[in-house]
Formats: sequence, C-alpha cells, structure tokens
Amino acid sequence: MAEKKAHPGVVAENRRARHDYHIEESIEAGIVLTGSEIKSVRAGRVNLRGSYARVVNNEVFLYEAHISPYEQSGTYFNHDPMRPRKLLLHRREIRRLIGLVRQKGLTLVPLRIYFKGRRAKVELGIARGKKLYDKREDIAKRDAQRDIERALKSRN
Repeated sequence: MAEKKAHPGVVAENRRARHDYHIEESIEAGIVLTGSEIKSVRAGRVNLRGSYARVVNNEVFLYEAHISPYEQSGTYFNHDPMRPRKLLLHRREIRRLIGLVRQKGLTLVPLRIYFKGRRAKVELGIARGKKLYDKREDIAKRDAQRDIERALKSRN
C-alpha cells in the first residue's frame, strides 16, 4: 500500500471529519494563539478530534480543540488547553459563513492546522453530516480499492 505523504507544515489533521461529514468547501483562517500555545503547536501537541467552529457576534471561534500545555513553561504562564480560540477571517467571509451555516445541516469543522510561513492557519471545512449508510459505502469503496491494489501487486 502506498503511504500518503502529509503536506509540509501540517501539524494536526482531523481525519475523523472526512469520515463523519461530506466536505463541501474549505476555507483558510488564521488563529489567535498565546505564546505557550504556539510553542505547543510547533511541537505538534494538538488534537482536533471533536472540535468545531461557530460564529458568535460576527466573530468565528474554534471550540473543543485541545492544545496541550507547554511543558517547558511553569504552571502560572500556561494556557487552558480547551479554551475557545478566535479565528481570523475577513468580514465578507464571515457573512458568507453565517449564510451557509444557517442552511439546514451545514456546520464548520476544522480539517487541519498547519503553518504557512511563520503563521499558524486552520483549514475549516463547510460540511454536511453523513448518514450511516454513507459511511458504510465509503468503507466498502476503500476495502474494494485495497483489494484491487493487492491483486495488482501480486501480479507484478
């Protein structure tokens, strides 16, 4: 099986999101972090499983994203690992997101956190939840593809 190469600069990826949702569109957003948070992100100590974004008072916030406390700093200077983090988007992008999220069944899901230059970015997916039969269909497709690759490999 061919290994997937991760994108350069990707710190954390939410693979569960692609399993649970149909990603209709993705958008890049900046993220506001404290000093100890950015150090933990650079060390790769981020977990996006179960996290989501929400628009509150014309601002977008990331909830339930776990950024581990930085080990080298003391307990006084560290951050709360589960605190809501503000995402940076242009006003027209936020207005567009508000319109999309108001549609039935659409939500904002973080897909990955990565570095673009020196700045940490979040890729948000505008997603629609999958039904159970959709998930089973995806699993069946993946298994069939794996069997095809195995058969081709054994012939060569």
